Amino acid sequence: MEILSGVKNIIFDLGGVLLNIDPKKTIEAFNRLGMDQLIGDKGLSYDHDIFYLMEQGKVTPEEFRNGVRQLISAEVTDDQINAAWTAMLLDFPANRVELVKNLRNNYKIYLFSNTNSIHVAKYHADFLELHGFEVSSLFEIDFYSNEIGYRKPSPESFQEIIRLSGINPEESIFIDDSLPNVEAAIGCGLKGYWLEPGQKIEEVFSNFL
Repeated sequence: MEILSGVKNIIFDLGGVLLNIDPKKTIEAFNRLGMDQLIGDKGLSYDHDIFYLMEQGKVTPEEFRNGVRQLISAEVTDDQINAAWTAMLLDFPANRVELVKNLRNNYKIYLFSNTNSIHVAKYHADFLELHGFEVSSLFEIDFYSNEIGYRKPSPESFQEIIRLSGINPEESIFIDDSLPNVEAAIGCGLKGYWLEPGQKIEEVFSNFL
């Protein structure tokens, strides 16, 4: 495959690439709890500092939930907030599990996701229940923004995963459904591939299935 020419390492984004997500479900769930819509100028599904702080690991889940409570007029429980916040997480299909397993025969596979501890716990538990093994075993290292302290597309985030993984960026490709994230990765010396709207990763790598 042309996009894998000279590549030894593949770094996948998670949501929208390997994991199916629907951010509108979280917006709708928070709306039902009494939160105003939070789509802002950045074009993101939520636009408030508390969400970005959570994704950088700068607030605890308890601090996050208390921050969310300030955006909701009604009284809500921790479980209600967690359920609304994770409503966007759908499934990690079996054919994508098979794809990653097959790619591992020829490449070192990494994960890099802008996420948070509540989402990570939920998606790990859901994956284990669905597939019967730990999702982390699919990857050399799975990197999460809340653990490394930086979010894509900041250059620091890519510099940090290059440092922590020890990969040669020239031999590595980053795949994401966000063009700014891919452009930032390329700016840090990685190869990049933008998974365009409507495109599925299993179609890009169909010869590995």
